[in-house]
Amino acid sequence: MSTSKRIYFSTTPTLNRRHFLRGAGAAVVGLPFLDAMVPAFQSSARANTNSQKSTPRRFVALCATLGFHTPFLFPSKEGSLDGSTPYLSQIQEHLDQLTVVSGLAHPEQQGNNGHASELTWLTSAQRPGLAGFKNTISVDQLIAEKVGLETRFPSLVLSTSGRSMSWNSNGVEIPGETRPSNVFKALFVNGSSTEVQRELKQLDRGKSILDTVKGDAEKLNRKLGTQDQRKLDEYFTAIRELEGRLNQSTSWATRPKPDIEAKAPVDISDRADAIGRQNLMYDMLVLALQSDSTRTATFQLSGMNAVPAIDGVSTDWHQLSHHGKDPEKIDELKIIEQAEFAAFNRFLGKMKSVEETESTLLDQTTILYGSNLGNASSHSPRNLPVIVAGGGFKHGNYVSHDAVDNTPFANLFVTFAQQMGLDIDTFGTSTATGIRGLEQKTS
Repeated sequence: MSTSKRIYFSTTPTLNRRHFLRGAGAAVVGLPFLDAMVPAFQSSARANTNSQKSTPRRFVALCATLGFHTPFLFPSKEGSLDGSTPYLSQIQEHLDQLTVVSGLAHPEQQGNNGHASELTWLTSAQRPGLAGFKNTISVDQLIAEKVGLETRFPSLVLSTSGRSMSWNSNGVEIPGETRPSNVFKALFVNGSSTEVQRELKQLDRGKSILDTVKGDAEKLNRKLGTQDQRKLDEYFTAIRELEGRLNQSTSWATRPKPDIEAKAPVDISDRADAIGRQNLMYDMLVLALQSDSTRTATFQLSGMNAVPAIDGVSTDWHQLSHHGKDPEKIDELKIIEQAEFAAFNRFLGKMKSVEETESTLLDQTTILYGSNLGNASSHSPRNLPVIVAGGGFKHGNYVSHDAVDNTPFANLFVTFAQQMGLDIDTFGTSTATGIRGLEQKTS
């Protein structure tokens, strides 16, 4: 049977992958991946062959440092995921695009305190915080050294607390950015100090950053095909929605009137709104990846020694994580962690909605979601909760490794690094180049 081949005919030069929309001031807006970036007269067969090269791969790691109550996450047996547990039910619509793994751990993770394993979640260095300890490079930063020159930002390090999982080649922690507004400015505002301030004042008055590049955008739009025009419209809509959410966090009652200089977009200042803060930063992460501003990112989702603003929760989150098998505490903890999984589900949905050539942003991004604690109540760093989403892997299953003799978590990092184009066979405490149950899709 013969198969038809789609041919990309174009009478215009291929659009450069690093093309930016520029305004008269400091505004710079990156573009999502468009079909116009595929070379002209390229057959679909060749386009498919080259899509892995032309459409960039990304890597994202998300760590919830107060852990998850794993009986509510792990299914009772290996096999296809069906949303049968309380936490998987929150991400049921994406189960075919993720793999849940148990029985993984880094060796020798009992450190100078119960939360010391936060330091080494992405490095696998042993005995964190004890005398003589020196951390090593985290896998995200190793990847950034390889792919970072291709983007404006080699990596993006985000956090709800300021601490991070990212460590450079000298074993020094890279501070996490906690303010979505700062990320937004870094992504879309450029130029001299005076130009930046002028641009931010315009944004404060309700002017979209897209308005400042309107002319350039209209010129580009006339050159694009229908599908690319739709992609660009979806991308711009996401930016406008995010701008609105950033500004909404400031009450109209306390905002200066239009003839007075307004403040820059304000982040969610209520620390108790933990889920709202996660969602806002997730949105920034999607935009950063969609605009190809970075291809490597981490987001540390720290809990708090306070009561989160979630209906049904009245106890300090940290105390709840140390539930000691108290049913009432576990019930409250379940509410918090289900909300976290709902936020993760929302993030996956946004990633999936962004179309790229022959795939989606989720398909092109390997996402690691989990925790440095397998049992937060006892501070155990064994049998870690691990979810891998997207990235072009075969998904839809729960894989249970030995709960006592854990498989090295760092084996998975070798897979991630190789997926991002690194030619390595080991990382940290790895003993193999991958783990059972996570395989690359074959075309």
